[in-house]
Amino acid sequence: MTDPVSLTQTLSDWSNLVLYIAIAIYAAAFLLFTLDLAGRGSKEAKQASAQGNSALGATARVRERELVGAGVTTGAGVQVGDAGITTSRVGGGDGVTASTRWRDRSTTKSLPVAMVLTAVAWLFHLAATVLRGVAAERVPWSNMFEFWLTATLLIVFVFLAIQLWQDLRFLGAFVTGFATLSLGIATIGFYVGVAPLQPALQSVWLVIHVFVASVSTGFLTLGAGLSILQLLQQRREAAVRAGTTTRGPLTALPPAERLEDLAFRINIIGFILWTFTLVAGAVWAERAWGRYWGWDTKEVWTFIIWVVYAGYLHARGTRGWRGSPSAWLSIVGFATVLFNFGIVNVFFKGLHAYSGL
Repeated sequence: MTDPVSLTQTLSDWSNLVLYIAIAIYAAAFLLFTLDLAGRGSKEAKQASAQGNSALGATARVRERELVGAGVTTGAGVQVGDAGITTSRVGGGDGVTASTRWRDRSTTKSLPVAMVLTAVAWLFHLAATVLRGVAAERVPWSNMFEFWLTATLLIVFVFLAIQLWQDLRFLGAFVTGFATLSLGIATIGFYVGVAPLQPALQSVWLVIHVFVASVSTGFLTLGAGLSILQLLQQRREAAVRAGTTTRGPLTALPPAERLEDLAFRINIIGFILWTFTLVAGAVWAERAWGRYWGWDTKEVWTFIIWVVYAGYLHARGTRGWRGSPSAWLSIVGFATVLFNFGIVNVFFKGLHAYSGL
């Protein structure tokens, strides 16, 4: 008969091995996503050069594409962005309507390979998480190591699943880089062996509360990535309007206004899920400690995150706060999320001190 302790250790060891494989594949995918971004700018320049009959003609075409990407309309009614934003305008005067569709047409050959590697890495990541849960005979998110194991799994899942709605493969370097770094830090700095749940965690609300918080973090991660790109794209577009010809991967990405709109939509989903996380946490606190709210450090920071993102959503609809101000609020919001999970859980004392370290 197999010793239960030995079986638990064996499953835990297999989980660690599979996780190391997942990290290695994520790192490979990150390199390919980076190569894709680096190759986009040169690809755009080569295409423009091939279309021109002279160096002057090529320069004029590159200049025209930059002006379009910066929001300048060319022609009579059709605007084409740097990497495939096509806006068709119908009618005239007050009856103008617009239909916008994003198609990433400036990818390199490394992008499909990077997406496949990301999916494969995610499957290994999933297997490692499941093995950890089977070894512990519970859901695998009761300490910092297990939380980051599950949170990064759901962040990458959100990235893969959202491709069904919108082509956001250009965020692949940000997502896989974040996953590689987070899992590396978790395995080196936060790893603990399999241990039983603390009494306060022995509740179905552990599954609900932490799972929804992790999914919310996935959406907020993508929103932050889009906001960072928005700021970079705004800087490039300002240079184009000032008469400077620019090169690089940003010329093959959506305009800043489009990136801001995508970030806003994704952050809305993350905010709704975070609101549920806050409410579910209060219900769980009442079940565990007999009160809904107690100003514990973790509770306070969860509320701070909610306030920051509520302010972001309000600012996005306020005149004068669109563009850079709202993008910075989105980034600050994500920074508070990282602070909450990476700093508060480890260095602050309180009823939520479940890091296991």
